Amino acid sequence: MCTLKIVKGLAVAAIILAAIAMALLWARSNPEDLPWTQLDLADPVGAFTGRKLSRLTGDTPLCRNLLDDAGIAYEALPPRDSGPNCSYSDATRPTAASGPQQVVLAPTDVTISCPVVAALSLWEWHSLQPAAIEHLGSPVARIEHFGGYSCRRMYGAETGRWSEHATADALDIAAFVTEDGRRVSIVSGWNGEADEQAFLRDVRDGACDLFATVLSPDYNAAHADHFHLEMAQRGGMGGGVCR
Repeated sequence: MCTLKIVKGLAVAAIILAAIAMALLWARSNPEDLPWTQLDLADPVGAFTGRKLSRLTGDTPLCRNLLDDAGIAYEALPPRDSGPNCSYSDATRPTAASGPQQVVLAPTDVTISCPVVAALSLWEWHSLQPAAIEHLGSPVARIEHFGGYSCRRMYGAETGRWSEHATADALDIAAFVTEDGRRVSIVSGWNGEADEQAFLRDVRDGACDLFATVLSPDYNAAHADHFHLEMAQRGGMGGGVCR
C-alpha cells in the first residue's frame, strides 16, 4: 500500500513538472502574450502588445531604442513646451520607406509621438499590408492623413477635455493609396465597394489591437472621413476604446 502511494505521488509530481515545463516553454515562445515581458517590435502582435505600446509614453529612450532595433528610420524632433496641455517631449517623425517600412505618410512633415510611430509600424506589418493584399490585390504605398500634433481640445471645442493631438499622441488617417495607384478613402470607402469596406474594417480592427483608442465612422459623424488612432497612456491599463 505504501509503495502504491509513493508511485501515485511520483506520477502526480511528474505531471506537475511536465505542466510547468510546458508552461515555461510556451511563455518563452509567446512573450507577446505575457504582461511582464519587454516589448519587442519583432514579435507577433499578442494579447498585451497594445498595453506595452501605451506604456512607452514617458519612456522616450526605450521607445526609440525599439525603433532602432527594428530598423525603422525616423527623425527625433525637439521637445515642445507650450504649456501643460500642449507640449510633447517624444515627437518622432518617420523619414523613409525602406527595409521594414514600405508606407509613406502624406504629408511627410507629420509630428507624432514615438509610441504612435511604433504602433503604426506594427499595424503596417501585421494588419495593413496583409489586408491590402487580400482585399485590394496590392500593398499600400502611401497613407494620407489629416495631421498629428495640434494644440486643441477635443473636437476643436473652446472648453472640455484636451485632445491627445495636443501632445502628439494621435494621428487622423484619411485614405490609403496602393502601389498600383488605387486610392481608398474612409469617407467614400466605408460604405463603398465591397472590397473597400472589407479592407477598411479589417485595418480598423487590426489597429484596435495596437492603439489605445481607435475611432472610425462607426463612432460618430465627426469621424465619417477618418480613423482617429491614439496612443494615450491609459491604454497601458486596458482602458482603450475601439469603435
